[in-house]
Amino acid sequence: MSTASPLKRTEIIDALRNGAVPRHGLELFAVGLEPFAQTLDEELDAVAAGRGKFKAVRGDYGTGKTFFASWLEHKARQRGLASAMVQVSETDTPLYRMETVYRRAIESLQTKEWSSGAFRTLIDRWFYNLEEEVLGEAGVDPNNADKVGHAVGDLLERRLASVSATQPQFAAALRRCHTARVKGEHAIAEGLVAWLMGQPNVSADIKRAAGLKGDVDHDGAAGFLRGLLELLKQTGRSGLVLVLDEVETIQRVRADSREKSLNALRQLIDDLAAGRFPGLYVLITGTPQFFDGTQGVQRLPPLAQRLQTEFGKLAKFDNPRAIQIRLQPFSHEKLVEVGRRIRDLFPTKNADRIAKHVDDELLETLARGVAGKLGGKVGTAPRLFLKRLVGLLDQVELHAEFDPRVHYELVVSANEMTDEERDAAGVVRSVADIQLDISMPANGKAGGTSEIE
Repeated sequence: MSTASPLKRTEIIDALRNGAVPRHGLELFAVGLEPFAQTLDEELDAVAAGRGKFKAVRGDYGTGKTFFASWLEHKARQRGLASAMVQVSETDTPLYRMETVYRRAIESLQTKEWSSGAFRTLIDRWFYNLEEEVLGEAGVDPNNADKVGHAVGDLLERRLASVSATQPQFAAALRRCHTARVKGEHAIAEGLVAWLMGQPNVSADIKRAAGLKGDVDHDGAAGFLRGLLELLKQTGRSGLVLVLDEVETIQRVRADSREKSLNALRQLIDDLAAGRFPGLYVLITGTPQFFDGTQGVQRLPPLAQRLQTEFGKLAKFDNPRAIQIRLQPFSHEKLVEVGRRIRDLFPTKNADRIAKHVDDELLETLARGVAGKLGGKVGTAPRLFLKRLVGLLDQVELHAEFDPRVHYELVVSANEMTDEERDAAGVVRSVADIQLDISMPANGKAGGTSEIE
């Protein structure tokens, strides 16, 4: 039985029951990532010491790129760093719009202590630390709100001097936010926090109160990111791991947007190497086609040169320190091993019955069965395998007469599959599943989109 707490075990099992990746506890059932562990620990230590780091993870669908990224996030938080994961999207989060990437990162920001609302809590903690430092100085009357607010504002400016040099509005917004809190102007304070988070549509009155203009734009977002790193450092967090997941979506956007996105990646690599983002670890995930194909990294030679990594025939000799690393497809043995770990994590009052009916032989049979439903492609099977396993464990737990070898029949419906799982299973999608673009372009002629390059 796992030594994990009952609450953590329940949280993990509940997520898998719904076919989702658990938010916490990934280290308890991560399989096949051992070759990367030591190098990642060393890189996180370097980032915590003030360096910047860029890493690219490649792998086909089903190799666990998002799981790998979540595992890295967990390792970072355990070592005192913050983390944020941004799903790159053609429409919602295009990579070439850094202000949107920044906003999504702030929204998903987590630390070891705070799994939600971390940015607001971070600002609260920072203001509290500044106030404590000011009140500890001689000659400051704690009952004089104006004097305390002014002293905190001066200290704030000194602490953010390096950020103010490139993005003065970040410090200005924080200073006015603190003043608003001292004066009880809650609407202004909350509005300025929203503005610092990159949220659009903050009222002009609130921005005017702090002498701000407009919203956070692409260029301003880089300065705001440096401001975030400074806040993290001054509140005891030694850095930030920023995951940009599914960057292969860049291949599907218009040619001009693709070029800007690829150049944004190139610029980010150079900025990290130049020390412009101390304490920032950026991880991107993508398919081999994105890194090697003509519509991805290879389209921008300077980016391709920076990410170039030679991979030999034997993956066991890969260099985990390289800027680009590859994940291997899930094997049957790994799938069964994950099943064992989940079985051991399953919270139950009927451990003997679980051990009897869900033994290693049954795990082997279930793994082969789920993979068989997906055309024998084990790499796409983990999600459905774990979902079916948890459901089977539930039945054994709840029904004393239930014997999976007698009463269980494996059924996998196309409706519950992801697109990748459908492709693996060879499911023919119906006409109703085909999405047609019937938008009216500028020329007034309806039809599909086209791209001229």
